[in-house]
Amino acid sequence: MKKKILAIIVAVLMMATLFAACNGSENSGELKPIAKEDMKIGFLYIGDIGDMGYSFAHDQGRLALEEAGYETVYVENVPESSDCASRIRDLIENDGCNVIYATSYGHWPYVVEVAKEYPDVYFGHATAGSEILAENLPNVTTYMGAVYESRYLAGIAAGLETKTNKIGYVAAMALPEVVRGCNAFTLGVRSVNPEATVEVIYINSWYDPTAESAAATTLMDNGCDIMAQHCDSTAPQTAAADRGLKSIGYNSPTASFNPTSYMTAPLFHWDVFYLNDVNSIVDGTWAPRNYWEGLDAGMVDLDECINMADSTKAAIEEARAKIVDGSLYIFSGEIKDNKGEVKVAAGEKMAAEDIWGMMWNVEGVIAG
Repeated sequence: MKKKILAIIVAVLMMATLFAACNGSENSGELKPIAKEDMKIGFLYIGDIGDMGYSFAHDQGRLALEEAGYETVYVENVPESSDCASRIRDLIENDGCNVIYATSYGHWPYVVEVAKEYPDVYFGHATAGSEILAENLPNVTTYMGAVYESRYLAGIAAGLETKTNKIGYVAAMALPEVVRGCNAFTLGVRSVNPEATVEVIYINSWYDPTAESAAATTLMDNGCDIMAQHCDSTAPQTAAADRGLKSIGYNSPTASFNPTSYMTAPLFHWDVFYLNDVNSIVDGTWAPRNYWEGLDAGMVDLDECINMADSTKAAIEEARAKIVDGSLYIFSGEIKDNKGEVKVAAGEKMAAEDIWGMMWNVEGVIAG
């Protein structure tokens, strides 16, 4: 009888243990430092690392981690759909990742979903700040570069080099990230050329070389003589080169593709964040945050300036110095929208959260 009771107790305990494991209770829910040699970092990219754009730039940050001695893996072409959640789970369960970085805006709901399932895994998400922070998850941080500062500088280049006073801008999605970048670019343009306009076409995709090229062609047919972009391939630059016109890239240095027409590009240095973040996991100082740094932190930059006048380069460097020392605040008034309404009064500065969520166009933007 005693043996039978003991067998029942053992069976119950085994079932309880199995139930707990199936329901994730093996996760402590407490974030603990991870030794460098025990860390495995998984990256999810919206495109492939050969795009010479956004995914390529993030992968340069991943490679910097490997050079620093961290183990990493990556997955390319991760859609902004439920498949993203499956890819994340696979990185954790099959690849053994204990740190995850998702890099595209539309990945954020799936980061939130899986982060709740794995409370002892560290997560980072690029570009979606307030959306994720509103979830108050203790294991998720957000990060982005204040690349609008670099876009302002690129706008100075376009404003001084245009001959038609019409500048084209191939844009991915009508999201705050894209809108604020275009606005900063336009403010840079009009700071040196108040008569110039920036004509925008949205292609509703982050990476679609065919659509990017078609949009650039339409803009040039409309009289735009400089092409700028917030999309991931070099297609707008190549389309401009084919017409003998100048272009401004994005994400990565791409002068080698169009050496006689490329002017410059706003750049990210994702390694600055990634190294900072993983080191904080190792030393136990990590905490959820909305990392958003710019030129002064080295998180963003402007590529070399070529195929432009020396006076244009000088104007860019003067503005850069003022942004870094704080004497130039890009979104300070008076600023009107493209309907003539004053959005930022003279002498006022937009708060960071208002810049982050910006969904209106500044004066000078022609958006289709």
